[in-house]
This record gives sequence, C-alpha cells and structure tokens, in this order.
Amino acid sequence: MRHVPTRRTALACELIRNLVLVLAVLLVGGVAPAYAAEGIAGFMWPVANFAILVGILYYFGRRPVSEYLAGRQAQVRKALVEAAALKATATTQLTEIERRMQALPGELDALRARGREEIAAEDERIAAAAATERERLLEQARREIDLQLRLAKRELVEHAAHLSVQLATERIQKDITPADQDRLVDRYLDQVK
Repeated sequence: MRHVPTRRTALACELIRNLVLVLAVLLVGGVAPAYAAEGIAGFMWPVANFAILVGILYYFGRRPVSEYLAGRQAQVRKALVEAAALKATATTQLTEIERRMQALPGELDALRARGREEIAAEDERIAAAAATERERLLEQARREIDLQLRLAKRELVEHAAHLSVQLATERIQKDITPADQDRLVDRYLDQVK
C-alpha cells in the first residue's frame, strides 16, 4: 500500500529538508576555517561524510517520519472527533439531568399526593374490612345465641317433662291403689284386643 502524502506531511518533509540544509550550511561555515590550512581536499571529506549521512537519514527517515506524522495526524483527528462526540453526549446528558432536576420537586409532590391517596384508600379498605368482619362476627354470635337458646329450651322442656313424669309417678303411687291398677290393666288389655 503506497502512502499518499497529505499537505501536512509534505510540509513536514519540506521542513526537515530545509533544516538539513541549514545545518549543512552552518557546519560548513563553522568547519571551513578549521580545514582552510589543509586545503579544499581536507575540507571535502567531512562535508562529503556529512552529506552522505544527511542523504542516508533523509532516504531512510523520510517514509517513517511521514508515516508517523500521518498516523499522528489521524490520531489527533480521531481524538478530536471522539472528543466532539463525547462533548455532545455529555451536553445531552447534562441537559437531561438538569431537566430531571427541575422536574424533581413536581415528581416529589406527585409521589406525596399519591402516597396520601394510597393511605386514604388503605384506611377505607381497612374500615370496610373491619365492618365486614364485625358483621360476620355479629351474625356468628347471633347464630350461636339462637343455638344456645334452642338447646336451653330443649333442656328446659326435657327437665319439665322429667319433673312432670316424676310428679305424676309420685301422685299415681300415692293415689292409686292396687285394685285401681288391676282395673287399669284390664281396661288396657280390652282395648288392645
């Protein structure tokens, strides 16, 4: 894949090239007087070595430097896009939070009102349940009283009957003689036949 230089990459390469040329001129200007006594041949070797070094650095360093700068530029752009998206998201969330904060007192009032309504409804439900339970207990007590009354009447009637039979037995035993008993038995036998 061939790297297509962007304007910024081209500017970076141009800047590196110009920097190398300036360094070469400064070096030549500073080294030339030192080698003046030896002549031009003595001066040419350090300049040639420097030129070769600069050429090698330029040849091998141009692509990595331009790729690094291009990659760095892409990273910066991506970071800027992400930062803008993050800022937009944060602004939206902040707006939503502010809206909720403004609505919070109203929601609290609504919750309090609903709580009061639920308490009132629960009180009514409890009162209705208590009234129903009271009526059920009263009806059960009435049935129990009626049952006890009937049982008491039956016991009273049985007791009265028992007393009557006992009283009648005692009277019969006092008032009826053995001759009266024989006559009653004969009459009964005649009726049965």
